[in-house]
Amino acid sequence: MHEHDNTATPLLAAMLKYVNDKTIPFHTPGHKQGKGMHHRLGSLLGSKTLGLDLALMPELDDLHEPHGPIKEAQDLAARLYGADHSFFVINGTTGGIYAMILTIAGPGDKIIVPRNAHRSIIGGIILSGAVPVFMQPEVDLDLGLAMGVTPETVESTIKRHPDAKGVLIINPTYYGVATDLKRIVSIVHAHNMPVVVDEAHGPHLKFDSRLPVQALEAGADICAQSTHKIIGSLTQCSMVHCREGRISVPRLKAMLQLVQSTSPNYILLASLDVARMQMATEGPTLIGRSVELAQALRAEINKIPGLYCFGEEKIGNPGVYSLDPTKVTVMVKGLGLKGAEAERILRYQYNIQVELSDMYNILFLITLGDSEKEVQAIVRALADMAKRFHGTRDFSAVEDVYQNIRYPLPPQQVISPRQALFGHTRAVPFKKSAGMVCAEIVTFYPPGIPLLCPGERITTDIIEYCIRLQEAGLHISGPEDYTLTTIKVVE
Repeated sequence: MHEHDNTATPLLAAMLKYVNDKTIPFHTPGHKQGKGMHHRLGSLLGSKTLGLDLALMPELDDLHEPHGPIKEAQDLAARLYGADHSFFVINGTTGGIYAMILTIAGPGDKIIVPRNAHRSIIGGIILSGAVPVFMQPEVDLDLGLAMGVTPETVESTIKRHPDAKGVLIINPTYYGVATDLKRIVSIVHAHNMPVVVDEAHGPHLKFDSRLPVQALEAGADICAQSTHKIIGSLTQCSMVHCREGRISVPRLKAMLQLVQSTSPNYILLASLDVARMQMATEGPTLIGRSVELAQALRAEINKIPGLYCFGEEKIGNPGVYSLDPTKVTVMVKGLGLKGAEAERILRYQYNIQVELSDMYNILFLITLGDSEKEVQAIVRALADMAKRFHGTRDFSAVEDVYQNIRYPLPPQQVISPRQALFGHTRAVPFKKSAGMVCAEIVTFYPPGIPLLCPGERITTDIIEYCIRLQEAGLHISGPEDYTLTTIKVVE
């Protein structure tokens, strides 16, 4: 057993032993360790990689009923992160979020979630048949970004819905903003509900004290982390960590089985095994370096006229309890650029690709894969871009609308999102849809908070608000008709 050996990679070791035994494979996959794969891809991946593309065999364990090397690898992850149980997930954090929601809520059950929920959360609610009770996150009007939900918002929502099956918190946000999770956990637990955390952007939090507290250490019952987003596993690889007590572990295992393939890719699973080993042996060094690089980058960017990179000065604002500095958000509206324009300029004129852009901002992720060289490339490109583009465009029209129009009252949830999705729907003119039940999501950026979700009743106030935002040039996401001339409603 490898229970206390941080350097062990039990799953990878079992896979390598199988390959080194030179067993003749008469099992899936059909390319038979690369021998049957076309050279166009095979020559790029190489025979060593393709040799590890293996199938379910007793000596390699079964992801859904682990008792051998996968169980050992997951147990090592649980020990590292301080969980009672950890599970490897190979269809992204989306799969983990689906499983977490299905574990605590079923058809008709209420689940309390932030309004700016990622589509995987809405997807999990649709799959479960649960009914969302939405909490409004705080918004930073200058940045045009949703922040965290406050403990006060969580408490008032629970008091209005004491029959909810649990509270889901997104922490930290995509932009690295963390709320006071410890306080939220104590509030939710006082009402005897579980705390579920979408910690997609937090697999590295444990390894540096300058980062926000990780969900398990804040007392959360279950969380999902994107190991691939920030630390060293392959894309699609995540982990779910849970504490026994408020979470039924057998049900969680059954739900993970429901949402994942019965033929998991062993190379993906091995990358989780190795990423855990890397963090267990070098985590503080690697993540500490990332934090230092990001802080130096932030300081350099803030010297460039027309650019602003928010940091610790935001701590203490509503919904901002702490920050992950490795998420470097650069506001570009001072250059007269929208985020999407800055993204295109950086990609095609400077050969730099950002993680994402929104109306005002671009986002850089600084990870264990970066060094001084990459950080300097960002600084040089941004400094040059800033020289070329000055306040050429006036953002006041957007900001006036965004900051001065009265935000509409939250819509009433009439039926569950699942009922709306599977009901008979039709497209109607948006301007004439008041009183009807929406069958899709309508989100404007900034700040990325849905104004309408499936199953909610459309109001005149919401229609008028959306039209004003459209006229100001804000970006719409979600509806099939992205011009919002029409909207899908339930018959």
